Amino acid sequence: MLAELILTSEMQNKYVDSTKQLKVVTTNCNEEIKDLKGNNQQIVLKPAINSIRFVNKFFGEINASLDNEGVFIGAAETAEMRKKRIFNNNRSVVNYLIYFFDFVFHRLMPKFSKPTRYLYFSITKGKCRVMPKAEILGRLCACGFQILDYTEEQNKLTFLAKKIGLPDFNSSPSYGPFFKMKRLGKNGLMINVHKVRTMHAYSEYLQAYINDTNGLDEGGKFKNDFRVSSYGRFFRKFWIDELPMIVNLVYGDIKLVGVRPISKHYFNLFSDELKQLRQNHKPGLIPPFYVDLPKTFEEIMESEKKYLLAYNKNPLQTDVSYLKKSVTNILFKRARSK
Repeated sequence: MLAELILTSEMQNKYVDSTKQLKVVTTNCNEEIKDLKGNNQQIVLKPAINSIRFVNKFFGEINASLDNEGVFIGAAETAEMRKKRIFNNNRSVVNYLIYFFDFVFHRLMPKFSKPTRYLYFSITKGKCRVMPKAEILGRLCACGFQILDYTEEQNKLTFLAKKIGLPDFNSSPSYGPFFKMKRLGKNGLMINVHKVRTMHAYSEYLQAYINDTNGLDEGGKFKNDFRVSSYGRFFRKFWIDELPMIVNLVYGDIKLVGVRPISKHYFNLFSDELKQLRQNHKPGLIPPFYVDLPKTFEEIMESEKKYLLAYNKNPLQTDVSYLKKSVTNILFKRARSK
């Protein structure tokens, strides 16, 4: 069974305990999963999750059926693998057309709007779901699991996850191109920042995993961040993703110049001094990053600290000066966000 899921011997030795009970699940029905509850230390899901209609609810039932720190093992075909399978090393016009219609039907329809989502699931009944790797792993984290490891072999993603808590069921998850991110505002209050989506759905639940696994890259972004979509990189390069933040500017949640609105996880990486400084001010649309162009995380903290201390002394003069320098760097030094 474990061989079918393509686990490396190292993964089996490290995470699969042969002395503990291992329950093999051969159904994708939520109701049947409920019967598994009680003393399960390791669960292996045989069907690929692509055949599951209510994925989060199913993962939630698996969570409820496991002991604390119990291991869940499963597999899926990711969107990237499906694309590779469709082309099969043949970039013909026919294959491009097949991929285009497959992308529209399986990727756009279930996430673009409620009517298209309803139509999609009415037709497919949830079969042949297509999800990117980031969404699959993010859904696991949202459902109370910690990603231990995964492999991508023979056109199959095999994951190992450990139960670490209860599911965080979101009654209104965001899938569409426009969404709101929970970010820290002034005095530590959470604000809804309007954005154009550049990451796959459920990516926010993977932030700690990406940080622990890959660390930070130049400019303070996460290294090898597979959560960012191909079109998302283009949007970020030309600030298209940040245009909806003008709504937050109008509402008064943010100001024109100021430190970036960030997540709680990223906020906790900062020094105590910078945390306190940040909490005393509104975040901004144009950050001091575009003035100092820092490359390391330490330089980013120093850049924000310098701006906030200067703002405390002379708010208007500081913001005007930073705005002018930011525009100059963006136009003439081609300063860009990754």
